[in-house]
Amino acid sequence: MLIVLPFLVNSILSFVIGLLVAKMLGPAEYGRFALALSVAVVLQTLVFEWLRLAALRFYSDGERATRPEIRATLDVGFGLLALAGAAVAAIMFLGPVSLPPSPALAALAVGAAAANGAFDLAAALVRARFLDRAYGVLVVAKNVLALVLVVGGAWWFQSAAVALAGVIVSAAGSIALVLRTLADPQATPARARAAAARMFAGYAVPIVLANLLYQIVPMMNRWLAADTLGYAQSGQLALAFEIGIRIVGAIGSSLDVILFQLAVLTERIEGAPGARVQVQRNMGVVIGIVLPAAFGAYAVLPAFEALLVPESFRGPFAHYFALMTPALAAFGLINYAIYPAFQIERRTLPLVIAALVALLANVLALALLPATQDATSYALAQSISSVAGLLALLAALFALTPVRPRWRDVAAAVVGVAAMVTILLPMRTLGLGADTLAIQIVGGFLVYFIVVMSLDIAELRTLLLARLLRT
Repeated sequence: MLIVLPFLVNSILSFVIGLLVAKMLGPAEYGRFALALSVAVVLQTLVFEWLRLAALRFYSDGERATRPEIRATLDVGFGLLALAGAAVAAIMFLGPVSLPPSPALAALAVGAAAANGAFDLAAALVRARFLDRAYGVLVVAKNVLALVLVVGGAWWFQSAAVALAGVIVSAAGSIALVLRTLADPQATPARARAAAARMFAGYAVPIVLANLLYQIVPMMNRWLAADTLGYAQSGQLALAFEIGIRIVGAIGSSLDVILFQLAVLTERIEGAPGARVQVQRNMGVVIGIVLPAAFGAYAVLPAFEALLVPESFRGPFAHYFALMTPALAAFGLINYAIYPAFQIERRTLPLVIAALVALLANVLALALLPATQDATSYALAQSISSVAGLLALLAALFALTPVRPRWRDVAAAVVGVAAMVTILLPMRTLGLGADTLAIQIVGGFLVYFIVVMSLDIAELRTLLLARLLRT
């Protein structure tokens, strides 16, 4: 359970860093930074994500002792891909073709993909072994280094390239602090096996393709916004989405770090039927927490924007955030409530089909929505895309797996969110100060907590009471 603490610290620092980088760079340069970082995320997903997923699913203390080929294959796979990435980055920087936004940013995006891929793989390895302390050192160190290097570089140089270089160094520096913990003397390169790599790919590639398609959507929208409206508008759109994703992702990831590993452990002990019951419970918990997080953030937008968002982003930030709130909620439900059901069943191809639906919905939305002088159409397309992907994935869940969310949990969560938003929206008239935001946060929490306790959403009341009785 202690592993949640570094997740929360990581989420808070990541949130602060995102706002500070935007403030230091300004809309136009932040637009370049966000576009390059979006490309890095896509490249990381395409090239390295399958290794992280395989580590979470197939690596553990037991496998470390009895199957060293698992870790050896992970290490060799990453090393080969990182070398290929270094060659590609050199060609981008030194080659005759000028890539947008610039050759330096294009090369740094490849470097950021490799560095973050290494960080995520290291984090997955310690998570899979439940090494809470090592995980805490890893994520806190990365964010402290990012606070100094990424934010500091953005402040001193006002340069997207310097900030992106800070991303690379902060990821690499944090890994250096846990190298001894990561060491696995039995997993020599000679133990790497092609059969293990094929097993990893068979499990992870459909998930990777699905994630890749989902991540192409915001990258596409930012790129088109930059091309048609300029980097400043693209930066405004990017900040609203990035902060929203950080809020929802922080909460969803904090849940997933425990819930998914618990489902995997249950499968090993009780088999598939026990794992399905655990995943169903997990779904209720995620739905009951992610939905109020997304729509609660929307309800407190005016005070949040006035207090925390850099002045040069205010106005467009709240506008785009409000339009993309459905996308943020859908993102949380897709990644943390529904994906685990397909992962446990090892039926991951439907994830790709749902992601294709999301990508197609985005393209159709951009083609059919009326053109605007700002990035409104891109924000709307983002929500249309994400909701379409969520609906397609739900259809596949009901058609292809025995795992179902409990309708009682879904209905109770919707009732709780509606009650919370109904209370919070009138509070917007209280002003834009810190006191208003504090009143809204406390008031919204209390209203939703009362609903949780009354309706026992996802058996959270039962779990809380059992915990209190044990203490």
